[in-house]
Amino acid sequence: MLAEVRAESPTILSDEFFLARQPILGRDQHLMAYELLFRAAGEHDDARLTDGATATAAVISHASQLGLEQVVGNNLAFVNVDKDVLMADYVRFLPPHKVILEILETVKPTEPLLARVAELKELGFKFALDDVIHHSEEVEKLLGLVDIVKIDLQGVAPEALGHLTASLRKSGKKLLAEKVETQQEFRMCMELGFDYFQGYYFARPVILSGRKITPSEMAILSLQRLINSDADDVTIETAVKRDPVISLNLLRLVNSRAAGPERRIESVAEALTKLGRKQLRRWLQILMFAAPGSKVELNSPLLQLATTRGKLLELMSLQARPGDVVGAERAFTAGIMSLADALFSMPLADILENVELADDVRAALLERAGDLGAMLDLVERLEKADTGRCFTAALRRLNLSSKQVRQIELAAFDWVGELVHDAA
Repeated sequence: MLAEVRAESPTILSDEFFLARQPILGRDQHLMAYELLFRAAGEHDDARLTDGATATAAVISHASQLGLEQVVGNNLAFVNVDKDVLMADYVRFLPPHKVILEILETVKPTEPLLARVAELKELGFKFALDDVIHHSEEVEKLLGLVDIVKIDLQGVAPEALGHLTASLRKSGKKLLAEKVETQQEFRMCMELGFDYFQGYYFARPVILSGRKITPSEMAILSLQRLINSDADDVTIETAVKRDPVISLNLLRLVNSRAAGPERRIESVAEALTKLGRKQLRRWLQILMFAAPGSKVELNSPLLQLATTRGKLLELMSLQARPGDVVGAERAFTAGIMSLADALFSMPLADILENVELADDVRAALLERAGDLGAMLDLVERLEKADTGRCFTAALRRLNLSSKQVRQIELAAFDWVGELVHDAA
């Protein structure tokens, strides 16, 4: 049987496409899933999404080789499927408890296809209906078999969205708003009763007029300045102890597996000694994403995106310049600070006035200049599966291959997943 399934699987170009994962959030704004997308490597700005069967075969291939846990952690994976994939046996290689099979809008609800979906549901698979923009007869035929309906916000007029939502909600299905790009769109969808949200609205800065950095935030930024200016150990320890939230969060983070302690660390002084300056700077950058007076929420999508960017840039820097540990640390800083405007609701230039940064990091953040700027631009394009001509040019500039990028991605996902696991 295994040989038969392999024989009917499409040919997969193992080194010529890129993996993108796009976050899906619940109403509590915590991550619940990622949609996995595969883009063909291409020279053009419209680098295409590989055809449905090949794309899903690639997902299945990589899932079996690497394990979905490395790509999505404890979250679910939404995987696009077309008619060919649904009718093929190799779709059963995907673990039903980890995936939502997303039926593309091009799929026609024929009798054989409806029977196949029902058969896969019996095996434990769950389904989502993709890119719904109106309640058509074809949608109605599939509605009884799916668990989630994805509504494309960009394809529905705002005045028609309420009616469509109400119509679909009568079926009792969960509703997912996709391509949510602004906080205004998110609030509208919350009011309409959507259950899940997909898009980068949470990473878009909403600049608040007159917004000031809070004392707790300023304490973290001040500590970073002390480290960057090479202050002595006593000065840094005193500054950490002055803020109990920083002290508690620091101890919590330093005792995670990702920090690699041999035994539990109980004192701030011991934590600082164990960490060293490099790791302390890194944990402080992560602590920025804690709400004032609370612990770090590592299931925050903004924190996970920022830490993933940081690790991606660090690993890219090490790939480009092996052994340059200082440069890699600057790259991590550029990645994690790239979302500071969304975090603080302030212009990035204003935030950076309170942070001492290397010139190349500052130039990368404000102007996307230099190699760090190119890395940051590449990562932002990768997040959106925008892998056309500009993406290819950035790869060449950094002397990176598509295979290296995927390996770097998986290592970054793994590192962030370890953080989340240990903080749970």
